[in-house]
Amino acid sequence: MKDVSDIQAMMADIGRNARTAAAELACAPSAAKALALEVAADAVWTRRAEIIAENAKDMAFGREKGLSDAMLDRLMLDEGRIQGICDGLRAVAAQDDPVGAVMDAWDRPSGLNIRRVRTPLGVIGVIYESRPNVTADAGALCLKAGNAVILRGGSESFHSAGVIHQCLVDGLTAAGLPTDAIQRVPTRDRAAVSEMLKMTDTIDVIVPRGGKGLVGLVQREARVPVFAHLEGIVHIYIDAAADPEKALKIVLNAKTRRTGICGAAECLLIHRDVADTIGQGVIKALIDAGVEVRGDGGLASIDGVVAATADDWGHEYLDMTIAAKVVDDVDAAIAHIRTFGSNHTDCIVTEGDDVADRFFQRLDSAILMRNASTQFADGGEFGMGAEIGIATGKMHARGPVGAEQLTSFKYLVTGDGTVRT
Repeated sequence: MKDVSDIQAMMADIGRNARTAAAELACAPSAAKALALEVAADAVWTRRAEIIAENAKDMAFGREKGLSDAMLDRLMLDEGRIQGICDGLRAVAAQDDPVGAVMDAWDRPSGLNIRRVRTPLGVIGVIYESRPNVTADAGALCLKAGNAVILRGGSESFHSAGVIHQCLVDGLTAAGLPTDAIQRVPTRDRAAVSEMLKMTDTIDVIVPRGGKGLVGLVQREARVPVFAHLEGIVHIYIDAAADPEKALKIVLNAKTRRTGICGAAECLLIHRDVADTIGQGVIKALIDAGVEVRGDGGLASIDGVVAATADDWGHEYLDMTIAAKVVDDVDAAIAHIRTFGSNHTDCIVTEGDDVADRFFQRLDSAILMRNASTQFADGGEFGMGAEIGIATGKMHARGPVGAEQLTSFKYLVTGDGTVRT
């Protein structure tokens, strides 16, 4: 048990241990990493009743803190969600090992053979809020990519995340890998976060996963490089050439399936030509489903719609609320998204190839979709098994961050007594 009374000393110890573990993990056999994740999945399932009991403590803590229903939903674990954690661990275990994969190879006239191969980043610090499943996702993906990881979960998920972490350590032990490969900061004290952001000697990159407040804090204060995971201000644009049935199905799913995830739709843009037809039908269906629709202009006259204010554009509700606006055409939709979006995920509903191409070409969000629910903005749905988050920046990793995105590369150069003239 680590001494948590001296935060600075504790974090320095965790960092040193992670650096030592990372050196060993960089050349760990693929089979050992896969075994560790399989054993961890078995352990999570075996201890599911304990995890649910600990999660009940977290839920009570969250209610006392005044978390919204959507945030409590992100925090809650039941057997179905624990099965999802196990499935994610096994999916990552079954993936090809990215470490050592040859990205490119070529010969030079000088006689040199050059290969660019994937290599681990080293030590990754993951700072996240609420969702205890991130403990498993982040631990699994970092391990698969040969990285040691330091996990600092939110205070809300402290108890359930602790048991999940123990399961990951069980897997490391069974596979003969260093248990310091996946460490969890064992305190709710926020001073631990401040320390992590300064640990340039032992942490290679910080991944913040949470709300705008957390990500903004990390970006302002971090001396360690950061993979930015900003909020999901997700737009859906219903074009004049949209199929009414598809539009209704997509928008309802994108908003209501799970309102507390970053892929949930937060703003609906409707082409003026279909505002009174497809648009009205979609808005009425949203209201019938219990969604508060905050509409501008003519939309505000629809029964049940609340008049939108300037604060509703660019707002991440993470709740049963959506902003709605009528736009003249796809270019107006693009302009709105450029102004108020977060470069996370945006969608167009249309049967027109030309307008879809324009939407895809002129927007630079990490994920752009056509005729599909934005709830698919998820590493698991992209075939990555799991994700650490959706990176909205443009450096190194972008979009869902899986194991492959948690690697860098190095050049291996081979000659045969080759000298430069």
